[in-house]
Formats: sequence, C-alpha cells, structure tokens
Amino acid sequence: MSSETIPDDDARLANPVYAALSGPHSRFAIRNGRALRYAADVAPFLALPAHPSGADWRDAVGLIAPGTAAATLQDGSAPPGSLHVSRTFELVQMTGRRDGGDRDREAVTLGPADVPEMLELVRQTEPGPFLRRTIELGRYVGIRRGGALVAMAGERLRLPGWTEISAVCTAPAHRGHGLASRLVSTLVADIHDRRERVFLHVLTGNEAAIRLYEALGFRIREARTVCVLTRAAVD
Repeated sequence: MSSETIPDDDARLANPVYAALSGPHSRFAIRNGRALRYAADVAPFLALPAHPSGADWRDAVGLIAPGTAAATLQDGSAPPGSLHVSRTFELVQMTGRRDGGDRDREAVTLGPADVPEMLELVRQTEPGPFLRRTIELGRYVGIRRGGALVAMAGERLRLPGWTEISAVCTAPAHRGHGLASRLVSTLVADIHDRRERVFLHVLTGNEAAIRLYEALGFRIREARTVCVLTRAAVD
C-alpha cells in the first residue's frame, strides 16, 4: 500500500497496539484469547480488540502477573475489579506528512551493545518506556559526542502502513542544538522509503515537543488516555 493512499483517519490508529501485535509485531505477541500484550521486557503495552467483551477483559487479566502492571489505551470500557488503574497519562497522537525527512550524517544505527547507554539516557530524560529488549522493535539511531551517546530516537509500534517514532530524547547538557529534530528527520526518511507513514505519541503537557514535531510536519490527530493497570499481588 502506498503511503499516498493511507489516510489520517485509518481505523488502525485508534487501536495501534492491537494492530501491531496482530500484524507486523505478531512475533512479539503474548496471547490469551483475543487479548494481546508485548513481552514484559520488550514493551509494557497490552491491547484488547475494539469493544472488548467481559471475556476479553478476563483474558487480559491472565496476561498481567499478580503484583505487576501493564499499560493500555483507554477505550471507555471498565476493567474488572482485579485490575486497578494506578496511573493515567494524557497524550496526543500525531501523524506526519506523506513526504519529507532528511538523513543526518552524524546519526548512527544503535544495536544491542548500545542498550546500557540507551537505558542510562532514558533514565536521565524520561521520554517514555524503553526496556532492555525495546530495541528489537525497529531501528534506533543516535548521535554521540566525545564517544558518549547524547541523543537518540527510534521506531516502536509497527502496523500495516505505519511506523511509530518513540524514545526521542537528548541529554540535558546537549539540548538546544536540534539533535532530536535531526534524528526524527532521519527516521522519517527511512520510513517513507518503505512507503509507510509515520506517527507518534507525546504527552499533552509537553508543549515544547509538540511544537518541535509540528515544525517537522506532524499534526495532532486526536487526544488519547493511557491507563496503567495494576494487578494485586493476591487476587
């Protein structure tokens, strides 16, 4: 499917984790009935089909070990009593243009050997969840200064025709030099070369990031709420 034919109102964007785990990321999926989740060391996300039934929610409970949590997009349905909404995050989902993006000469592809540095950069900057195996979801790129990783960005959710950009972050001492914009633009160019479109999620209150993405051609598609569901240690 050409990126020119993929509209911004593509229904898959309403439930992107489910579309990814039932499609291009099916190899990462842990299933229980119609409920799906990523392995806990890959990504914290769990998803249900649209308009989930009570049985779907019971299957979802089975995917969250007692005493642990998983994150899901709020769709208006109520989780069962064995799951507690411990936190919520207000996000906007943004979609990129159908063209654009330029590769940066300083951007290097990051691999498994870089994960310890990537985890440390995430610890310093808190761009959102990035775990030990998150790098397996797509291509991650970074910029180094004096040998140290100071900025990174990567591909997370993959669904038919779309790739999500995530983990965009810059070390505090290196902000204000456009490093994040350069890395996002590099990934956008790669994604468009695959004839796919690009989307991302950003916290509603992060106005600086929203302005940055708007300057790169992204536009807000809709507001979303992410709920962190915690299962009691003893049901």
